[in-house]
Amino acid sequence: MVDAVVTVCLEKVLNILEEKGRTVSDYRTQLEDLQRELLYMQSYLKDAERQKRTKEVLRKFVTELRELVYEAEDILVDCQLADGDDGNEQRSSNAWLSRFNPPRVSLQYKKSKRLKEINETIKKLKSTVDSYFKLLTPSNVGRDNGTDRWSSTVYDHTQVVGLEGDKRKIKEWLFRSNESELLIMAFVGMGGLGKTTIAQEVFNDKEIDHRFERRIWVSVSQTFTEEQIMRSILRNLGDASVGDDLGTLLRKIHQYLLGKRYLIVMDDVWDTNLSWWDKIYQGLPRGQGGSVIVTTRSESVAVRVQARDKTQVQAGDKTHRPQLLSTDNSWLLFCKVAFAANDGTCERPELEDVGKEIVTKCKGLPLTIKAVGGLLLCKDHVYHEWRRIADHFRDELRGNTSETDNVMSSLQLSYDELPSHLKLCFLTLSLYPEDCVIPKQQLVHGWIGEGFVMWKDGRSATASGEDCFSGLTNRCLIEVVDKTYSGTIITCKIHDMVRDLVIDIAKKDSFSNPEGLNCRHLGISGNFDEKQIKVNHKLRGVVSTTKTGEVNKLNSDLAKEFTDCKYLRVLDISKTIFDTPLSEILEEIASLQHLACLSMSNTHPLIQFPRSMEDLHNLQILDASYCQNLKQLQPCIVLFKKLLVLDMTNCGSLECFPKGIGSLVNLEVLLGFKPARSNNGCKLSEVKNLTNLRKLGLSLTRGDQIEEEELDSLINLSRLMSISISCYDSYGDDLITKIDALTPPHQLHELSLQFYPGKSSPSWLSPHKLPMLRYMSICSGNLVKMHERFWGIENTHWRIEGLMLSSLSDLDMDWEALQQSMPYLRTVTANWCPELESFPIEDVGFRGGVWTKTPLHRT
Repeated sequence: MVDAVVTVCLEKVLNILEEKGRTVSDYRTQLEDLQRELLYMQSYLKDAERQKRTKEVLRKFVTELRELVYEAEDILVDCQLADGDDGNEQRSSNAWLSRFNPPRVSLQYKKSKRLKEINETIKKLKSTVDSYFKLLTPSNVGRDNGTDRWSSTVYDHTQVVGLEGDKRKIKEWLFRSNESELLIMAFVGMGGLGKTTIAQEVFNDKEIDHRFERRIWVSVSQTFTEEQIMRSILRNLGDASVGDDLGTLLRKIHQYLLGKRYLIVMDDVWDTNLSWWDKIYQGLPRGQGGSVIVTTRSESVAVRVQARDKTQVQAGDKTHRPQLLSTDNSWLLFCKVAFAANDGTCERPELEDVGKEIVTKCKGLPLTIKAVGGLLLCKDHVYHEWRRIADHFRDELRGNTSETDNVMSSLQLSYDELPSHLKLCFLTLSLYPEDCVIPKQQLVHGWIGEGFVMWKDGRSATASGEDCFSGLTNRCLIEVVDKTYSGTIITCKIHDMVRDLVIDIAKKDSFSNPEGLNCRHLGISGNFDEKQIKVNHKLRGVVSTTKTGEVNKLNSDLAKEFTDCKYLRVLDISKTIFDTPLSEILEEIASLQHLACLSMSNTHPLIQFPRSMEDLHNLQILDASYCQNLKQLQPCIVLFKKLLVLDMTNCGSLECFPKGIGSLVNLEVLLGFKPARSNNGCKLSEVKNLTNLRKLGLSLTRGDQIEEEELDSLINLSRLMSISISCYDSYGDDLITKIDALTPPHQLHELSLQFYPGKSSPSWLSPHKLPMLRYMSICSGNLVKMHERFWGIENTHWRIEGLMLSSLSDLDMDWEALQQSMPYLRTVTANWCPELESFPIEDVGFRGGVWTKTPLHRT
């Protein structure tokens, strides 16, 4: 990891040296010395990081260097903040006096002296490993220029190879089962073999969906409790069940499933003590065709879960053991990943030879094939680079004694070959509990806040953060869980073997560890220990990592400890309940001068922000979404000139934003924005100044939120790609008139319209006004028909590829007319729209579904 830490630090040094602030001149000599030393070592560190696993001298070197660079980076942030303070002070008449403030001069002297000491220590460290560096030359180190071949997700994670027979077999068991009994099946095999994938394929099958009235998926972690499993089952059934005892939980499960045909998947069961299974098994109703699938690595678990039912024992063993992929299927899966950008086709014979050599070493294990294939997808498709990877893979496999070792070697190889900044992004995944579904946005915001994201080629910070996420998904280190109708990834997870690897690396590098001690990052997931804060004052990141449907409960005394961690850059306390108002708990938040990301999303009670927030000049991400009790935003938020993301989505009690939002010219994402109805708050016209906006979410409920002269406020936002307009809880025909008169920018890529009160769509919702629109979502509201301009004029057609229509009970639309106006349409998602009878979507008036255009096969 030291190569990644050095890369991030160098980026900061370069940025500071390019600035013209006064503090830079005070530190210039030390900064240039630091830059020179780190640049020299940077090209060797990747190999040093790899070889430290076998060389104690290098292990000690990278550990000491990492700690020194961390400290130097903290000083660099202080430099930047000092220059920012100078900018603020220059606006006062006594600005020149502040430069000679004795305490400040003394602090600057100490910082400069310490930076000089760090440089001298780094030079001494370098001399201790010079003999090793002479054996490592820059040519030995893989290409790492901070960029990736692909800036978006290329590999389609839904593709499955070689499991058709497995799926067919399991479906036959399910359809031919004796409905008077409870069918128990077990999938057993080593990690990475595809047990969970087979279960998912069956679980999501359309015929299975029609057959079973209730389908429940439960991820059984190694640290589960009986109560957690029961609550997980009930959450799948739509019941939060707060406060119930075990007996009540079990009775509720029985009542929900009684008289229903149901399928339950218990994924990844480890514990051979199956007392919890005995209780749940006894509580499940019989007589209507219930079925349970258990996936496990343990043969004894597979035997014992089925041994409960004598009838099933007589009917025959229902244990499925997935097999390794055949040679042909192994190569097919590899091609689908490594050549994903070319539809899975290898068109270079020289790559096919070395590729097949690599696939042979994978020995038919899907996870291994995907890991190495994802790595090669992101490398240059040239022979010498693939040859280097093949040789490295061979070295990693040497000495392995089991297939599990081979899987871990392939994952280690993938990590070793990550660009430096992606290593730090990857290590963040070590904070999350097993089987946790992780919000992509939380990851990206944390990466930006910690400075892991490299801004290259003029791309925005948020776009660059999404590039990092794509880099990990393309390498198959992250698995996609949920997407929007437009294909945007919302949530993800990691395979338990990937998690084993990332936890091991993070612990060795003091990034994080399961005990939460002597590290720089912590995850909060319910069972939080206060000593993890008290002994970790070097913390840089505290992240809420609760699972879906769960919340953290923290007492105020513990939460106040956060403000003692003065180097904290990311504080994410989302999905947390406190015993006193958050504004009181974080009253000392001004001490967190390095804080760049603050997420209080879905916390309670949050009525207003802490007053001392005004001193957080380094803040880049501020998220208070889903805080229904938040009534006002302090005017101080307009002082956060570095702010990139401001998210106030679904803050129902918030009346408006304060004046001055238009001065936050670096904003790229503004969500939940409520224009003021009077001059006492921020008006829509201020948005004109936010020329870096990529994503805008508007909450419009009254016509007087938009003045006549503000109707063109959006038209010149040339970087705006996505607009969401929500009219929830609106009233008055004047709002419909005002929205109809708005002028959105023509380059818009995605549009969402929610709770629109008009009977006809806005007149600007047309291919002429929005010629570059690719995705459109219209959900809830009073729409009856689309405006005549929606259908295009003469030869003007929509370029839309994805369309979503939901909860529009009165909307009437003809399928053929829609296809004629949208010739590029690839997917349509529709539900709760009973008048769309002509759409080729089953149950469109109820749960609905997705229509997908059949692709034309190349001849």
